[in-house]
Amino acid sequence: MKEGPDIARIASLVGDPARANMLTALMDGGALTASELALEAGVSLPTASSHLAKLMDGKLLTVASQGRHRYYALSGTEVANMIEAISGVAAHSGPKRARPGPRDKSMREARVCYDHLAGDHAVAMFDRFVAEEIIVRDDEEIRLGPVGAGFFATIGIDTSTLGNSRRPMCRACLDWSVRRSHLAGSLGTAILDKILAEKWARRPAGSRVVEFTPPGRKAFEKLFLA
Repeated sequence: MKEGPDIARIASLVGDPARANMLTALMDGGALTASELALEAGVSLPTASSHLAKLMDGKLLTVASQGRHRYYALSGTEVANMIEAISGVAAHSGPKRARPGPRDKSMREARVCYDHLAGDHAVAMFDRFVAEEIIVRDDEEIRLGPVGAGFFATIGIDTSTLGNSRRPMCRACLDWSVRRSHLAGSLGTAILDKILAEKWARRPAGSRVVEFTPPGRKAFEKLFLA
């Protein structure tokens, strides 16, 4: 028997179309009931329950009870990053699905990737951060750059508190629609939180899209892309 992580087991869990649709439906960082996930997967409730049990057993999902309902969510950022990376490989190498239209364009521009910003805007922001040494990329290691703490302090993000978390502050996440990196980690979450708190953008119900207002887009570009 080969040593190391059991890649085949995780791949088999994600590889089933119904389970893949369930995991993708949870990529907005929210939680859904078994009935809602059954609709997302296009299967009956008993079949969905069987799939959910397998995903729970594989530690890809967590569940929380509230009243009579049980809500399923991704078990963490590692699972979300895996789904995003697989989506990138599928977009590059796999058979192409028909694009549904304007909503898909919005998804490519700006969307939520579990708890941080993804899409064209996020990739452009990441590139600017690296170019100006706001963050530093050394192969796979991503860390705050020499001017990073000062830059974020001026916009109300205290990186010293982010650094106290057990979670990495900076992490590169492969963007499936652009197939280049965007910023994940606690800093990526803090940036998305600021965008939403400032009301530069909103999240339409039931969608991963981050929809910028015209003034919000200008404010975002001035602060993060200029």
